[in-house]
Amino acid sequence: MNIPDLEAFVAVVETGSIIAASARLNLTQSAVTRRVQNLEDRLGSELLNRHSKPLKPTSTGRGVYENARRVLHSIEELKAGISPGSELRGEFRLGVMHYLAEAALSAPIDGLRNAFPELAVQVSAGWSPRLIEQVARSELDAAAIVLEDGAELPQDLEGEELGPQHFVLVAASGLNVPRPAQIQDLSRLPWVMNELGCGCRESIRRRFERARLPFRISVEAASMELRLSLAARELGITMVTPDALEKSSWLGLVERVEAPDFELRLNAWLVYRSPAGRLERPIGLFRDALRQELSWQNSAEGRDELNAESAAHELD
Repeated sequence: MNIPDLEAFVAVVETGSIIAASARLNLTQSAVTRRVQNLEDRLGSELLNRHSKPLKPTSTGRGVYENARRVLHSIEELKAGISPGSELRGEFRLGVMHYLAEAALSAPIDGLRNAFPELAVQVSAGWSPRLIEQVARSELDAAAIVLEDGAELPQDLEGEELGPQHFVLVAASGLNVPRPAQIQDLSRLPWVMNELGCGCRESIRRRFERARLPFRISVEAASMELRLSLAARELGITMVTPDALEKSSWLGLVERVEAPDFELRLNAWLVYRSPAGRLERPIGLFRDALRQELSWQNSAEGRDELNAESAAHELD
């Protein structure tokens, strides 16, 4: 067997199709198909389930994929070791959870481009559970995600905590939410949430499920500003960041919901497969820059909350 055959097979598994693999490798579809068939002939086994869409490896193919990925990774490390002073080239496939996009796509991305000008940074957005799966399958090299305290990562992934993330519950005064609200009160209300796949939504669902209470979603909306507008029109209770609430044009039409026994403890993480290898430096640079950006945002939110409390005391 040879390296091009392994590369073709890995590309098909990670992209899920011959077309996408050919685009990644800059080859014709027939060339990719031929290389995968060459590998199957040499191993004497079918490696792909060609009846599935997207294409998936057979049980044998899954083992071959893991071994092939390690072989290709070792080859990349070998090349880097021969010329350690050379510019880092190739792709850096980065996933970013929607909520972290504003912080991640500012200074952290600029820092990557400046430090590694020959490295092609590809960024895709998604919800945390999906991004974790993509990193685990080597479809992404790293991902910035948000997890609830106590959540566990797959064993083959490394995770580095970037700091706590703060969210608040808000609703229109017309919903007459008790102060403070108990979990039973929140369960009786309709909710305005992100679409299915959002990790925060799943955390809330589990919280109600543990209390054996229903969780009713009235409207799905991805944008925080849109969710705030829907909450202001009394369509339900929602969860947003303090910063999004303070900047919203709907600020005067909604109010915070205090629910001490329903607080979600969420943290931002950067996850990647270990060892990071040749991408160790760009992953580290992005991690440190994003951690600093999030720390600055949290400090700004803290100052805003302190100023708001001071103003309220002055009015009293």
